[in-house]
Amino acid sequence: MRSWTDNLRFAFQPVINLTTGGVAGLEILARPESGDILAEARRQPELDVRLAVSAVRAAVRKETLLPLYVNVFAGTLADLGGLPSLHDVVREAGRLPWEVTIDIGPPYAHVPRQALLDAVSALRGQGFRICADGVGDGDLPLRLLVDLAPDLVKLDASLLARPAAVRAMRTLCDQLGALLSVEGVETEGQCSTARAAGAQLAQGELFAPPARLPAADVYVPPRSAEVMAMPPSGPSVREFVRPAALLPATASAAQVRALLTGAPDVSGVLLVDRSGVPVRSVHRSRFLLSLSGRYGHALYADRPAARLGDPPRTVGVNATAWEVLDVVAVGDRGRTSDDVAVVDEHGRCVGVVRLADLVRALAETRVEEAAGLNPLTRLPGSDAVTGEVDRRIAAGRAFALSWLDVDHFKQVNDGAGFAAGDELIRAIGRALQQAATGATRVGHIGGDDFLVLADPEALVPLACTVLDAPWSAGGRPVTLSLATVLCAPGSVADHRQAAACLAPLKKAAKALQGTGWVVGRAGQAGHEVRRGSTRTPAPAG
Repeated sequence: MRSWTDNLRFAFQPVINLTTGGVAGLEILARPESGDILAEARRQPELDVRLAVSAVRAAVRKETLLPLYVNVFAGTLADLGGLPSLHDVVREAGRLPWEVTIDIGPPYAHVPRQALLDAVSALRGQGFRICADGVGDGDLPLRLLVDLAPDLVKLDASLLARPAAVRAMRTLCDQLGALLSVEGVETEGQCSTARAAGAQLAQGELFAPPARLPAADVYVPPRSAEVMAMPPSGPSVREFVRPAALLPATASAAQVRALLTGAPDVSGVLLVDRSGVPVRSVHRSRFLLSLSGRYGHALYADRPAARLGDPPRTVGVNATAWEVLDVVAVGDRGRTSDDVAVVDEHGRCVGVVRLADLVRALAETRVEEAAGLNPLTRLPGSDAVTGEVDRRIAAGRAFALSWLDVDHFKQVNDGAGFAAGDELIRAIGRALQQAATGATRVGHIGGDDFLVLADPEALVPLACTVLDAPWSAGGRPVTLSLATVLCAPGSVADHRQAAACLAPLKKAAKALQGTGWVVGRAGQAGHEVRRGSTRTPAPAG
């Protein structure tokens, strides 16, 4: 009698890290030769779990060390809870639960919400990682997505036609502590858009199609100049995480040697305790050198590999790239090439980062930032400020956007000379930079025009610092005009709408006598004059 497994095969599709260009894991996809077993699994939770168990066993037979992504329907989790059989097969295969991500797929409609959340909590307790799949093209409510608090969110590539939505999802992922992935990427244009919108992972035919054997080679398009601006604190370490080679803390030197010789791309092995916490770090070159020396194999082969390891260097999963460099800098100089283990809130290893990846990305960031700086003030242009405006809108944060310029600047240049005008602009730029605190962003958008983005409570101190100063050029006093629009959450859709609200306020500020400042609110008529006075009309005749 034929079993349902007789005509079932599995394919593997790599998940690509868009920052490092490396393979971050493998999604295991059921590929029946006939019939629609996935439709049956959607209706039969027990069958769905058996598919997931078979997927893990299929991966083990391929002897892959990469993290695994296993698909399960949301309804299956709600019906069956924590999936103990999946946990058992992962352990039997010698894998660790935190090396496996559960891809929760739609439909979510009619799935008992609390039962699903309880099941996800149980899976996390077992050590599994959670992915919300089909976002943007499925029926996952936003509230449920937030409550799931996944480690990974997968967007359908069709959403790349709306980059603002992808950027908004990246902002939400940052708040949830999740990575953002795009699946179904087929063209280099889609890949470029995904990167520019902030996606950290991707998969699709462009990189490698699903195949019976895990892909040995993948194609990743080179990075273009159009990349998402990094936060001031530096890029997150999450963007650079590579899969870690893990073995139990009790592993022998022979076991480590077998792993390293069978995987030439692995730069080191982390020895972890039963909870997945790194206890020793084994560097590839130093380890193999010890074993290759005279009597090395005889001395160490059957002994614990931990004797040839070092204390692991670790950083939290929420660290920045700069914090990783600090960890490397304060350690032994002979270990600068060692991988740094990235650990979650429980201390469990979620992967490693390599120093070369961080240095390359940080150098690219500095080059890109320098290219966008105004040569006169060394301040960023409008793109940096407007990009941050969009991120704050997506995050539902209130903000104040201001436009500052010099009154009658052409006359200043004509009367005092362009050198004096340039020095005035540089001085205003320095004053804005010095007055900017916390999350305030200052941009020089050309000529005598500046953009300032600030939290509403930081607005008044900054404005007073700049407007109260006595400005002059070539000994001639000059005045400034400042226009501000206060944007409450939901009052504007994007930076273009915020800029449109600012335009009439700028005109009103320029109509005032002396240094002027007007403040308006997005979506509301009128404005408040906080500095300056209305010009007296010239007498008739």
